[in-house]
Amino acid sequence: MALSYPKILVSASVTPEIPIVSAKSTKFPLISASVTPETPRFSTKAPKLPPREIPGSYGLPILGPISDRLDYFKGRDEFFKSRMQRYQSTVYRTNMPPGPPIASDPRCIVLLDGVSFPVLFDNEKVEKKDLFTGTYMPSVELTGGYRVLSYLDVREPSHSRLKRFLFGVLEASRNRIVPEFSTAMTELFSEVEDKLSADGKADFNSPNQQACFNFLARALLGHDPAEPGPDKLGKDAPTLIQKWVAFQLYPILSLGLPTPIEEVLLRTTGLPTFLVKNDYERLFKFFNSSKTKPLEIADELGIDRVEASHNLLFATCFNTWGGLIIVLPGLMKWVGRAGATLHRELAQEVRAAVQATSQHSSSGLSPAALAQMPLVKSCVYEALRIEPPVPTQYGRARKDLIIDSHISSFRVRAGEMLCGYQPFATRDPLIFDRPEEFVAKRFMGEEGEKMLNYLLWSNGKETEDTTENNKQCAGKDFVVMVARLFLAELFLRYDSFDVEISSAKLGSAVAITSLKRATF
Repeated sequence: MALSYPKILVSASVTPEIPIVSAKSTKFPLISASVTPETPRFSTKAPKLPPREIPGSYGLPILGPISDRLDYFKGRDEFFKSRMQRYQSTVYRTNMPPGPPIASDPRCIVLLDGVSFPVLFDNEKVEKKDLFTGTYMPSVELTGGYRVLSYLDVREPSHSRLKRFLFGVLEASRNRIVPEFSTAMTELFSEVEDKLSADGKADFNSPNQQACFNFLARALLGHDPAEPGPDKLGKDAPTLIQKWVAFQLYPILSLGLPTPIEEVLLRTTGLPTFLVKNDYERLFKFFNSSKTKPLEIADELGIDRVEASHNLLFATCFNTWGGLIIVLPGLMKWVGRAGATLHRELAQEVRAAVQATSQHSSSGLSPAALAQMPLVKSCVYEALRIEPPVPTQYGRARKDLIIDSHISSFRVRAGEMLCGYQPFATRDPLIFDRPEEFVAKRFMGEEGEKMLNYLLWSNGKETEDTTENNKQCAGKDFVVMVARLFLAELFLRYDSFDVEISSAKLGSAVAITSLKRATF
C-alpha cells in the first residue's frame, strides 16, 4: 500500500554503533559494521507551524467505539489509511480496540508519520504505565500477580532495578549466545531439510518456534528444555507460550471467526485466566529452577527471586521469543523474495568474513565475523523497518504538549492517550525512498547509517541505547544480533532458497520450497 504525504523537510542525524545490550551495560564485544546506501530524502527541519486542533472524532458513546472497532478488524492498514485520507492528516482522533466493556476509554490520538511518532519515546512528555498492550491491561493473574517490567513506567521505583536485572542476564549469557544459536540452527535446518526431502515443501515457522525457545533457554538460563526432571518442557514450550500470550492479546486479535462470534467471544468479556493457569505454572517452574546466573543476579539487586522469575519469563517468552518468531520468518520472507542475486551477495559476504576471522574463533561464526557483514546488518534493519514486529505503541501525555507532523503542529492535552502505528511511520514516503520496497542496501554506508535515526521498531530510535531509564526494549540489540546471526548461519549453509508466503495471526507464515546447499 503506497502512502502519499505532502512534501516537507525533515532532519537526519548520524547513528552510533549498537552493542548487544548497550555500551554502558555490557562487556560483550561491539558488533560493529559499516552499514549503508540510501540518501536521506531531506536534510533540514520543517519550519515551526502554528498549532491547530487535532482532526477526527470519537463518535457517540459506546456506538462510536464499536463502529471504529468493527472497521479496524475489517483491515488494520485500511482503517488507518482511510481516516488519514478523510482528515487529510497523519495525526487524528479515533477509537482504538478493544473498547468497552473491556477498555472503558478507547479514545486515542493516532500518530502515523516519522516526525510525530517519536514523541512516544520522550519520557518527559509521555507516561507508559500499564499501556504495553494498549488501552487495556491483561490480568496480573497471567503474570504471577506481578505487574512485570513492560507495564511499568520509568518513574516507578522498581523499573530501573528490573531492567538492570535483564541487562545482567544478557551480560552473563554473552559467551553462550553464538554457540547455542549455532546449535539451535543446526537442529532447525536439519528438521527443515528432512521435511523438504520427504514432502517437497517444509514449514519454517513451527521448527523455528522450537529452535528459538531452545536457544533462549540454553543461552539465557543455561537450562535445556529437553533435560529430564520435574520441570522438563520438551517440545511443549511453544504451545504453552502461544496459549498464554493469546489470553493476553485476544481483545486486539482476530481469529478469523465470523464477526458476531468474535464480538461476543473476544470483545465483551475477559477470558477466564484459570484456563491457562497450569500452562503458565509449567513455564514458571522451568524458569524458577534455573541453576545458573539469573537468580543470583536478582539476589545482588535485591529483587525477590519469584518476582525476578516472573519478569524473566515474560521478557524471554513474550518479548524476545515472541519477537524472534516474527522477525526470523520476516527475514526469510523478504530476503527470500529478493532473489538469487542478493542471496549470492550475502553468501559471499558471510563466507568471506568467516574465513577472514576464523583463526580467532574455533566455531567460525563470531562477533568479529559479524562485524564484517554490512549487507547482512542492513538486511536485518530493512526487514525491521518494512515489517516491525510490534505494530502499535501507546503513551499517555504527562502534560499539555505540542506535537509536530510534516505539515502541522497539534495541541495535545495532559492525560490524552497517544497511539502510534509503526508500519506507517517506518514507511513514511517523506523520509524513505521507495518505502514499500525491501531495499537490501538501504542502511549501508555513511548516508544509510543516518537513516537509522528513523528506524523505530524497538520502542525507541535505533540510534539510541536502551537504558534502565527509558522504555526501549531491553533486548533491542540482542534481537538485532540474533537476526544477523540467523542470516549468517543461513548463508553459511546455503547458496539460495525459495519460499512461499501466506498470512498468519502474527507476522507471516513461511514455507520453504527449495534449499540450494553451499557450493563455494
